[in-house]
Amino acid sequence: MWENMGPDFRGQTFFSVFAIFFPAATGILAGANISGDLADPQLAIPRGTLLAILITGIVYLGVAVSTGSCIVREATGNINSTVSSQFVANCTDAACKFGFDFSSCKNPAADCKYGLLHDFQVMSMVSGFGPVITAGIFSATLSSALASLVSAPKVFQALCKDNIYPGLGIFAKGYGKNNEPLRGYILTFGIALAFILIAQLNIIAPIISNFFLASYALINFSVFHASLAKSPGWRPSFKYYNMWVSLAGAILCCVVMFVINWWAALLTNVIVLGLYIYVSYKKPDVNWGSSTQALTYHQALTHTLRLSGVEDHIKNFRPQCLVMTGYPNSRPALLDLVHSFTKNVGLMICGHVRMARYQRWLLKHECKAFYTPVFAEDLKQGTQYLLQATGLGRLKPNTLVLGFKNDWRDGDMMNVETYISMIHDAFDFQFGAVILRLKEGLDVSHIQGQDDLLSSQEKSSGMKDVIVSIDTSKDSDADSSKPSSKATSLQNSPAIQKDDDDDGKAPTQPLLKKDKKSPTVPLNVSDQRLLEASQQFQNKQGKGTVDVWWLFDDGGLTLLIPYLLTNKKRWKDCKIRVFIGGKINRIDHDRRAMATLLSKFRIDFSDITVLGDVNTKPKMEHVSAFEELIEPYRLKEDDLEPEAAERLKNSEPWRITDNELELYRAKTNRQIRLNELLKEHSSTANLIVMSLPLARKGAVSSALYMAWLEVLSRELPPILLVRGNHQSVLTFYS
Repeated sequence: MWENMGPDFRGQTFFSVFAIFFPAATGILAGANISGDLADPQLAIPRGTLLAILITGIVYLGVAVSTGSCIVREATGNINSTVSSQFVANCTDAACKFGFDFSSCKNPAADCKYGLLHDFQVMSMVSGFGPVITAGIFSATLSSALASLVSAPKVFQALCKDNIYPGLGIFAKGYGKNNEPLRGYILTFGIALAFILIAQLNIIAPIISNFFLASYALINFSVFHASLAKSPGWRPSFKYYNMWVSLAGAILCCVVMFVINWWAALLTNVIVLGLYIYVSYKKPDVNWGSSTQALTYHQALTHTLRLSGVEDHIKNFRPQCLVMTGYPNSRPALLDLVHSFTKNVGLMICGHVRMARYQRWLLKHECKAFYTPVFAEDLKQGTQYLLQATGLGRLKPNTLVLGFKNDWRDGDMMNVETYISMIHDAFDFQFGAVILRLKEGLDVSHIQGQDDLLSSQEKSSGMKDVIVSIDTSKDSDADSSKPSSKATSLQNSPAIQKDDDDDGKAPTQPLLKKDKKSPTVPLNVSDQRLLEASQQFQNKQGKGTVDVWWLFDDGGLTLLIPYLLTNKKRWKDCKIRVFIGGKINRIDHDRRAMATLLSKFRIDFSDITVLGDVNTKPKMEHVSAFEELIEPYRLKEDDLEPEAAERLKNSEPWRITDNELELYRAKTNRQIRLNELLKEHSSTANLIVMSLPLARKGAVSSALYMAWLEVLSRELPPILLVRGNHQSVLTFYS
């Protein structure tokens, strides 16, 4: 025993021998692999695994010690290999003491087939009854094989059911009441047979060891990762568990893999990494409750709290938009445009007053936005809730995005009052405001079959519930629709987009999944144009222009949004053209000053135009058209008794008084003139970004302000009216 106690490797190393021995300890996962068939896996797996390791370890060490204590390392097998009398004094080996001389085996050319080093059947030789050893070997081999044959196909079947990798779906099918994976059994049997045909245990064992070590390394790292994520659901019951032991185990497994066979380990790691990258890229629609998910939450929470302790700085300003979208797929153009300048830059939350779940729709269409329900008595109150409560710490919106209310003249003017109040509320809460207008409109929810908006459950509940889209942006849908119940649900998603309904009423029926059995209904011309316009921001914009009409210093948001847009792939070929107001005798000076300013801000531009005729009186036909536009909304107090006029103004606060109209005549003419200039200079632009005119709260009626926005933005390419909250968002310093 003492002679065999020390190492004496012949053409091998410790780790090559370890690779041969290691498969004997690869049953650790047997219990986990059949956990679905165990009555109490939580108790049985740890108890069975630890006992198996303990008993197996004792047996293996006992076999090593017992055989090493009664068998010499090498023997010739020849009964005549006795010790001659002249060498008795020099013979010190254990075999010499029994009268045998096996010194010839030390010659590499010698044909010694017996002893611990050469005879694989030494246990049968020294056992009390040799056939028992043979029977034991067969039993152990069959039990190990059956454990793998039963457990591996079940794990593989579960993998196939998740439909992660293509072409494996055929192995997901089960048979019988226990859903047995017969196809997996056949595949496993075929793989096992292929390895058996190699017929060289010393070749097979290192390959098996390599893949088992890779599995154990991943399991150890997964356990460490789960502990690092501090997930409440991760509660190890083992009293002496420590996460750093798991990490050490993972590292040790990786190291041993490379020590045993570096090229096989490298190949295994490449295969594992390739499978992981594929899954990460494909993003299968399954939820495993992974530790990655838990760690992502933990890191987000930690970093959000850290952000809350840091004051905002102009260099780090990001547009974080609350977009009043209604159903997220009702106004795709609004969602696409805002997503273009917030993607990977800022937060977008889509607001909607209604109970429904549309986060999945946003993820499916790869829009990085959030969608959350809020309850409110009406749209205005719901929007105020969103403005105040949406977000977490520093991750909260700072810009309200609305769709222009195209149908403002067709519906109840109190809806317009609510729409304008949303804009005022945004400024009251220190938000910036953005309004998007497409001349075709934004809301496509009335086009049946346009997209899969509602789930079957929502369909069955009826479409009468208003689509009170509590878009932080006020939309015609939202404001004109009447909720069927008092508690209207407000949902916010990363971008709060709100659009106007072309018909002025909230769609009584949102986008519905087209019934396969029903015939396709052709769209009329206006709906076809609307659908095409709603998808225009999903396409590459080509070599067009983004025209920036910077008429007021709002802190720089009007410049920042076009800059962010043109940094995106779809808009990168578009050039920024800047238009500013100025005086005719200072045009060159103003242009140079603006160019210097933009250079300091590090904003690329292709041209700067100084408009010296902004304050020129507009054409009379356009003024007359404006007068005709506002005629139905005039109070005309001179034609009424003072008390009657006062009552009418109180009941219909949106009406325009004669005094108000005269007081703001210059501002009215400015909006009309700006529309003339926009048509002259920017009629071919891909997008116009313009400073949003403001109206003093309580001083300018809703009808007059809405008429300003109408006349300013009518018959133009897509126009984005922007107004910051006068907080600086651009800085000279990087």
